Amino acid sequence: MRIFVTGATGFVGRHVASALADAGADVRATRVDILDEDQLEHAVAGCQAVVHVAALYSYDAPAAEIARVNVQGTANVVRACLRTGVRRLVHTSTAGTCGPVPGRPATEADAPPAWDLQVPYKRTKLAAERLVLAAAAELDVVVVNPTTPVGPGDLKPTPTGRMIAGVARGRIRAYLASCGLNVVDVADVARGHVLALEYGARGQRYLLGGVDLPLRDLFALIAHAAGRSPPRLRVPYGAVALAARLGLANRHEVRLARLPMFYSCEKAIRELGYQPGPIRNAISIATAEALSASAVSPLPGASPAHAA
Repeated sequence: MRIFVTGATGFVGRHVASALADAGADVRATRVDILDEDQLEHAVAGCQAVVHVAALYSYDAPAAEIARVNVQGTANVVRACLRTGVRRLVHTSTAGTCGPVPGRPATEADAPPAWDLQVPYKRTKLAAERLVLAAAAELDVVVVNPTTPVGPGDLKPTPTGRMIAGVARGRIRAYLASCGLNVVDVADVARGHVLALEYGARGQRYLLGGVDLPLRDLFALIAHAAGRSPPRLRVPYGAVALAARLGLANRHEVRLARLPMFYSCEKAIRELGYQPGPIRNAISIATAEALSASAVSPLPGASPAHAA
């Protein structure tokens, strides 16, 4: 099967393209701009499937730019598939479109809290996902919802990679008491894409997660891998929210940290045969790469993530 992968030069996209090739697919990953419809149609022509990973993952970029890449770019991908006769589309969304919900891990049947949708990244990813699912009557679409991927190759880095670098280098010395993340090896996420392409049901979404970790425990794993003491200062959410109001913390990241971001991948396990493995090795590799990097940008910035 010939498959076009958007975002194949990005952190997750590189792993997805590699996993598809390992599974025997004829992977096409020509670098094109998903905002250029003509280039995109030319790139996907002759493919039986498209895996759309490209997105702008940023909490600092202008809202209009995030919307252009994540929403308009996705609309362009859907149109290109329909116009060129692509049979199947796997769309990479985010676990954030399924939650979080208070008191338990969120599932594909859940939705994010209203306050989270004030964050442009999350709002645009939800809009893009809905756009893809709305096309299910005309196109065989499947949505995958990765949680927080970690592992080798987060070189730009993503906001997650910057967090790891901050802890590994001793720049982050406290943890937010209210926050937790579901962390997954990026290799498992990539294999989840392969499984979704083969076994995913039309019009369905599948959480691709790993293990739920309070931020304290996640930071301890990173610090241990870096050979330093973990952050021990426990900060309540109210203090961080005040810091955001004063412009001392990123207001979007703080808003998302109001609830633990815990998720269940039982549906993917049951329907796709997805089996996430341990997370410690992926964290160790990501930490080592963060420590060996010559420099880590203090600001997320807007990377050219719309280039496929």
